[in-house]
Amino acid sequence: MTTCRITVSAKKILTLLLVLMAGGLSGCKGGAIPGLRTPDLALSTPAPLPWPGQLFPPGAGRAPPGVPVVPHANYTLDAGDRVRIIVFGQQNLSNVYTVSASGTVAVPLIGQVRARGLTADGLARQVASRLRSQYIKDPKVTAEVITYRPFYILGQVTRPGQYPFAQGLTVENAVAIAEGYTPRAKQRFVRLTRKFDGVMSTVMVPTDYPVQPGDTIYVLQRVF
Repeated sequence: MTTCRITVSAKKILTLLLVLMAGGLSGCKGGAIPGLRTPDLALSTPAPLPWPGQLFPPGAGRAPPGVPVVPHANYTLDAGDRVRIIVFGQQNLSNVYTVSASGTVAVPLIGQVRARGLTADGLARQVASRLRSQYIKDPKVTAEVITYRPFYILGQVTRPGQYPFAQGLTVENAVAIAEGYTPRAKQRFVRLTRKFDGVMSTVMVPTDYPVQPGDTIYVLQRVF
């Protein structure tokens, strides 16, 4: 009788350990986004996107599911953004500038100024510093984003391509802009790629997920 009880107890302990190990493995598989199975490609990226409602990395905005996200003061500039720079008292310098593919804006007198990775306020300080060191004793400079860089939607949509970003855009809106899904499209989740601090990160997200400027959305093809 004693031997039987020990054997049963050992079996229970072994079963419990197997359950815990299985839970841990499944947690690793879906670790990039809680509650969502994520492909290995997404799990291997250094900066997985957060689940809607959790805090976003700097520059990504923040919003719960389905609530429009508005880029805020921490939004960082990159190629394709259009910025209005105003230098008070200097009309020839005040203008709208487009961030080039090399991540700079060409400002008269001071030439190419780095914009990539800076906020609008950071760019204003950069321009002011360059002007102060060469031409103007105490320049007053402001900068604001007037047009955000486009987003891209590819895969199983009617018209894949590049589209202008609009505030409050979600994946579902982006699909509508691309004239809807093809008959072979997966419609519950899409693959989304976004750059954080110069590093590209790719994850699977639901269709109410907020889109940011420069995002690439890929609508996958269903198997059946």
